[in-house]
Amino acid sequence: MSPSISHSLPPRTDIVFRTEHITKTYHMGDVDVQALQGVDLELFRSELVVLLGPSGSGKSTLLNILGGLDTPSTGKVFYRNQELTAESDADLTLYRREHVGFVFQFYNLIPSLTARENVALVTEIAQDPMEPKDALKLVGLSHRLDHFPSQLSGGEQQRVAIARAIAKRPAVLLCDEPTGALDVQTGVIVLEVIERINRELGTTTAVITHNATISSMADRVISLFDGKISGVKVNSQKLSPKELVW
Repeated sequence: MSPSISHSLPPRTDIVFRTEHITKTYHMGDVDVQALQGVDLELFRSELVVLLGPSGSGKSTLLNILGGLDTPSTGKVFYRNQELTAESDADLTLYRREHVGFVFQFYNLIPSLTARENVALVTEIAQDPMEPKDALKLVGLSHRLDHFPSQLSGGEQQRVAIARAIAKRPAVLLCDEPTGALDVQTGVIVLEVIERINRELGTTTAVITHNATISSMADRVISLFDGKISGVKVNSQKLSPKELVW
C-alpha cells in the first residue's frame, strides 16, 4: 500500500500572537456592547498585517488586547509562549514596556519637549534602547531633533511618535489608524516609515485602518466586521506606499 500524502501545510513555528476565541463585552449602563465575538487569529514574526474594518468592527479593541492595554472578557491571548490573559497588571505593564511599541492616530507628544526629548522619555526606561537621534534618523527627522511639536507638521509629529515607539527596539509595533489625521501625501510618507521599520528591523507590525487602499501594502489582510473576522487575504504581491491608489 502506498503511503498516504498529506496536502496540509505544516504548522508555522514563528507565531508571535495567538488568540483563542476571545470575546469582549463592554457594559454601557443597561446595554451590553459586544466588541469582539469569538476571534481566533495568529500573527507571525516580521510580518506586516493590516486589520481592516469599518468603525465599530472591533479592530481597535483587538489591537488594545494584543498590546496588553485591555483584556478580553473570555478566551486566551498568547504572546510567544506567554499567556497574557493569565498575567497580573504588573506583568502586563512589563510586557508593554519591553516588547510593544504603540502608534496612535493622535500623536500624544509633550508640547514642552523637543522631538529628541519626546523620544528620550521611552529610551530612559528601556533595556536596550536606540539613541533618540538614531531613532529620529530612521524616520527621516535628523534635521528636526531640537524642534518642538508646535514647530512640526502633522506628518512630522506622527514620525516623532513612531520614532518614540521604535526607540526601545520593540518586537511588535501596533498602529491604530496612523494616517487617520493626515492628508494623503503626508499619510504616504508615514506609511513609508512604517514599512521601512518592518523591513529593516524585522518588527512584527499590525496596522488597523478603515481604508482598504492601505491593505495592499500588507503581507496579510485580516478583515473584521461586527466583532468577528470576516476574511483573511494574503497579498502575493505587496505594493509600496507610493504605489497605493487612493
